[in-house]
Amino acid sequence: MLSSDRPLAVLLSRLRTEEKLLLAELERRHIRCAVLDTRSTVFRPDGPAAPYRGALAREVSHHRAHYAARLLEHSGVPVVNSAGTIALCGDKLLTTLALRAAGVPTPRILVGLTPQAVLSELPRFGLPVVVKPLVGSWGRLAARLTDADTAEAVLEHRAALPGAQQRITYVQEYVDKPGRDIRGLVAGQEILGAVYRSAGHWRTNTARDAVTSPCPVDDRLAGVLRDAAAALGPGVYGIDVVEDADGGLYVIEANHTPEFHGAAEVLGLKLVAGYVDYVLERLAK
Repeated sequence: MLSSDRPLAVLLSRLRTEEKLLLAELERRHIRCAVLDTRSTVFRPDGPAAPYRGALAREVSHHRAHYAARLLEHSGVPVVNSAGTIALCGDKLLTTLALRAAGVPTPRILVGLTPQAVLSELPRFGLPVVVKPLVGSWGRLAARLTDADTAEAVLEHRAALPGAQQRITYVQEYVDKPGRDIRGLVAGQEILGAVYRSAGHWRTNTARDAVTSPCPVDDRLAGVLRDAAAALGPGVYGIDVVEDADGGLYVIEANHTPEFHGAAEVLGLKLVAGYVDYVLERLAK
């Protein structure tokens, strides 16, 4: 149980449905919280220890979440998810490498340190593909490349973007999914639930108005979700899985600050309770 004399820090900058649900569950359990807006919080690594028993990271900005977690951990405050987990899952290439090293099924990828390198290799790799930024969520800046002309136009645009990281080009084989993907919510090795996200667009993000419905978690899906979580280390994850035409399952991404309002609407608030159970358990260690 968390020490009652020190609050639990909650890192955020946007108070979304997910954060409201988590804060309400913590209040129901009489856990004292201090909400830290990462846009205005100042840290003193050389000052006194931070006055928190632990921290729950719900910041949507990858970089702010990562550095806030690093600073708190430096001050002796454990964070869920940890700074190491945020750094790993916030980068799509690093996530894929960790999953593939653990034998978790993922779509084929092609990576070039310049867009021009990828453009020259695409004919051998094969189309269609999806090009994604290394850091980002909600499907922003992702593009499906279906032909050579589209690929050339999109990759020329990427070459003109500012910042060296934007020019590192991560290309993922496009899996022709059945108009939906699967979002599995996993805390440690416990599967909190899974939903289908269905949409008419190839990007089936809830943030893009995908419709959620319950997804049965059979042994095969459970194995993929648990293996993916184990490959990433202790934490709470939203793991995105696609099905191919033959029923194969592939992990395409893992989110370290998962959105779950759509899942909670169809599966109930047990998701929130399970999330909080895991956070309190990790911070008590």
